Amino acid sequence: METHPRRTVLAAALGAAAAAAAAGTAQAHGRHDHGDKDERKFVKRRLKAMSLEEKVGQLFTVYAYGRTADTRDPADVAQNQRTHGVDNAAQLIETYRPGGIIYFAWSNNVANPDQITALSNGLQAASTADGGTPLLIATDQEHGIVTRVGPPATQLPGAMALGATHDVEAAREAAVIGGAELRAMGLNVNFAPVADVNVNPANPVIGVRSFGSDAEHVAGFTAAQVEGYQARCDLAATVKHFPGHGDTAEDSHTDLPQIDHTYAEWQAIDAPPFRAAIDAGVHAIMSAHIQFPALDASLAPATLSEPIITGLLREELGYDGVVVTDSLAMEGVREGYGDDRIPVLALLAGVDVLLMPVDLDLAYNAVLTAVGDGELTERRIDESVTRILRLKYRLGLFDDPYADPDAVAEIVGTPAGIEAAQAISDRTTTLVTNDGTLPMVTDGGFVLVTGWGEATTSSIAAEFGRRGWSASRVVTGAAPTQAQIDAAVAAADGTGLIVVSTNGVATNPSQAALVKALAATGVPLVAVGVRNPYDIAYFPDDVNAYLATYSYAADGLESAVAVILGAIRPQGRLPVDIPKADDPEAVLFAFGHGLTYA
Repeated sequence: METHPRRTVLAAALGAAAAAAAAGTAQAHGRHDHGDKDERKFVKRRLKAMSLEEKVGQLFTVYAYGRTADTRDPADVAQNQRTHGVDNAAQLIETYRPGGIIYFAWSNNVANPDQITALSNGLQAASTADGGTPLLIATDQEHGIVTRVGPPATQLPGAMALGATHDVEAAREAAVIGGAELRAMGLNVNFAPVADVNVNPANPVIGVRSFGSDAEHVAGFTAAQVEGYQARCDLAATVKHFPGHGDTAEDSHTDLPQIDHTYAEWQAIDAPPFRAAIDAGVHAIMSAHIQFPALDASLAPATLSEPIITGLLREELGYDGVVVTDSLAMEGVREGYGDDRIPVLALLAGVDVLLMPVDLDLAYNAVLTAVGDGELTERRIDESVTRILRLKYRLGLFDDPYADPDAVAEIVGTPAGIEAAQAISDRTTTLVTNDGTLPMVTDGGFVLVTGWGEATTSSIAAEFGRRGWSASRVVTGAAPTQAQIDAAVAAADGTGLIVVSTNGVATNPSQAALVKALAATGVPLVAVGVRNPYDIAYFPDDVNAYLATYSYAADGLESAVAVILGAIRPQGRLPVDIPKADDPEAVLFAFGHGLTYA
């Protein structure tokens, strides 16, 4: 029987949501945690000793180029001068006294664990010199398709892959492993997990970064990861993107998306994971650059919306932890607002941490000017700085902000951690369709690996080779031309199996044409959806089997090949509904569906 994905979500959730919301709101106002007496005294003394300029600096988390705090690399220096007017991170810290630094590969911060650890310690030394305040050092280590720190750090399954296990303990274990490794390298904030409920298969920015399309499912996994990341009390998890970014068809990096849920739908679909995270004691929540008319009729982006940040998050959900903006360089928040106004409006809305403004000097001075002009009060600045200092105190940064370089090898990328990550990954692979072709239980043969992704097809082919097969490879890319399709079909001649990787067939229909052409060869054909699992809707009758890996990371691809060859049984179950291609409101494969072997 066909059902309707979004209507099913609402029908299941709306009835319980009204009662749960009322009870949750009553409980939420008891969630304010102002810490113990020693903490309050310490933070109060620290705040009182800070100048206004120092306090305003604490509101900013920014990036700097370089593998060391005092880099002299000409390329890094040029980038830092162009971006911030300084040579390196140490000078940036001396000039602005920011509250935090964020790491990226593109800013040359994450070469390897030893380098990351030394960078973290160098930044903390620069920030705490002469009695300065230790830093929040952050990154977006969601795992899966958003991974900032690569191997040899342990690579873990991403959110939707974890959701496919339908076991929150797997998500908690992954967060414990990943969190311990981040802290060992001197990071103390992870901008993860994603709490958005991906009810829109066309969502271009969330997708597999979400645990799934069911609100309670996502809530359970979100809470488990918060608890896992924060298990040692020295790392802050950050759930994102409030009030919920799961039902958009636009990317807030380049546009200003609008969510058309009613307030009741928000309560039923979007709010549960954030409530669960708050109940789990999450240290930070990140805002979304989205319009949500039912929550704020002014259509201000949520990041700049007092009704959403203060009215909903602070007052209705009772959250008094740190609120951080998504990057202020994203077009979703810049559309209609000047870079000098965005930080002021965000603070007026109720946020605490201003992440990655386009022009730090402009933003920093705009906040100082707003205080001088009376638009912002120093008391309002103190509220946010108090939350930031309180978080740093709770993470133990005032006692010891440093990582132990001698312990890195004992914690980061250990054989035990890598083995645990692969074991979790092996539980995520979802066999969506199979006509009996799988498993391919043979001693080897010839396989053609084709489709999307240079690295992806290479990894799949290498894994077949490791398991005794002779693999050839033809990469056809995201939008195969007829010539590329013909080349793949020609390469299939004489092979006993074709494995085709797909990614984003809805927006690249020539991938479906490739699949159909390969099917016409008569060679057994297995398709592997290596990102969003929805691709099967565009060729449901053309493949002998379809697997969803939810990621093109090596661990997921290794698991997929093991499933194809029968080395492991498929255990994953869909964490989302897969709709029909020609009727998006009708379900082709339902949440919880997944095949296995006898």
